This record gives sequence, C-alpha cells and structure tokens, in this order.
Amino acid sequence: MVKKLGWILIVAMAFGLSTTALAGDQVYINGIDANFPPFAYVDKNGHPAGFDVDAVNWIAEKLGFIVKHQPMEWSGIVASLQAKKIDFIASGLSITPERAAKINYTIPYWTIKQVLVVKKNATFTVDYIMTGKQLVGVQSGTSEAKWLKERIGKNGINLELRMYDSAPMAIEDVLNGRIAAAAMDDAPAADAVGKKPVKILGTFGMPSEQFGYGVNKDNKQLLALLNKGLKMLMADPYWNELIAKYKPGAN
Repeated sequence: MVKKLGWILIVAMAFGLSTTALAGDQVYINGIDANFPPFAYVDKNGHPAGFDVDAVNWIAEKLGFIVKHQPMEWSGIVASLQAKKIDFIASGLSITPERAAKINYTIPYWTIKQVLVVKKNATFTVDYIMTGKQLVGVQSGTSEAKWLKERIGKNGINLELRMYDSAPMAIEDVLNGRIAAAAMDDAPAADAVGKKPVKILGTFGMPSEQFGYGVNKDNKQLLALLNKGLKMLMADPYWNELIAKYKPGAN
C-alpha cells in the first residue's frame, strides 16, 4: 500500500499535479501538443510548459481547480476530447468551422497567421514555393494542412505536401534539404527563427485565425469556467507578463 501511494505521488508531481487533488479536488485534463512552442511543449526536464500551460495554471489557481497537462498526438486530439479522454484543449487550437461542429470553444484569446519558413540563406519567393511544384512540410491535423490540401491544383497553387507529427520536425527537414519550406503558424515560426538558421518567408494566402480553448459539447460548466478564467487573465497584469516571457508574436 505504501509503494502504491508513493507511485501515485510521483505521477502527480511529474505532471505538476498538486497532491491535494488526491483528496478529492476537481481535476481537469488539458490535452496539449508536446512540441508546439511557445504555446505548449514538454521542456528538457520532461515537464509541460508554454504560454497556454502557464495561462491555464494561473486560471486553475485563481478558480480553485487542479489541471493536469497531458501531451498527445495532435492529429487525434479533437477525437480524444470527443471521447472524453481529456476535458479540454488549451494548446494553440485554431477556431475553425469544422472543429466547431464537433466541439465548443471559449472566447478567442490570440490571433495568428500562417507563414512559410525556409533556410536563412534561401533565395525562394512565396510564389515560387506555392506554384513551382516544391515540397512543403506541414503538421498533420492542423488547419493549415487542411487549407493547403484543399487548394492544391486550384488558383495556380502547385506544390507537394509532406506531413509531419510536429512543426519542429518539418523545420529540421527544411534545414537538411528534404523539403523546400515548412508551413505553420507565425508564433512557432518565430520561435524557430530564434533557435535555428531559418527565416520566415511570408504568408501564403491563408486567412488569419484565432486560438481558443476547446471543450466537449456537453460540458457547459467547464466552458463557462474557462471563459471566466480567460477574461480574468486577460484583464490581469500577468497576461502581459506571459506575452513578454514567451513572445508569441503580435496579437
């Protein structure tokens, strides 16, 4: 019995889960992309981190619940929410009509645009990438992947897509020459520019999007709770501290 309790405590600590949760506090599981900096990722010590992770931790503390951040494969994260394997998604989730038919969203909290990332010394233009039969990497399950797939062969768009489990994986293949460019949100693109010899080439025609937290359709109580928390957070000085810390780009 002592060994079992010790193991539970270790698991709780590994996910930043307060041991008070073991005494009956309300626990919500937040599904995150394990590799989507600066919004969500797993740090070098194996702990969930990022803009969204810190934001939800603040909300949980203020509103009196416990949150566990669960890294998951992004391509199946909405299905996991629908299956109630997780309680919500706060991890750079774009608000799209397709997803809104399956899940509910909180109020928007961030606006992003999609860009192409290439090697720092590349002389490509956006037009060359989009119309020149170039190989472009994109993360599976993202809105930009869907947008590009639907437009290949239309309006002069002529490229080949290669799918990746994460945007940073696509960046690595840009650097080793396996693909010409990677398509992604501007925030992780800016994060990559700060760490790797790459540059943002520019936008490629996809409209800007907003991020919101995703919640199961039948969980109105949690939706209201997260909306309350987001409004509190964005009115608090800590919001600007998060922006200064993670530098997710212009909102």
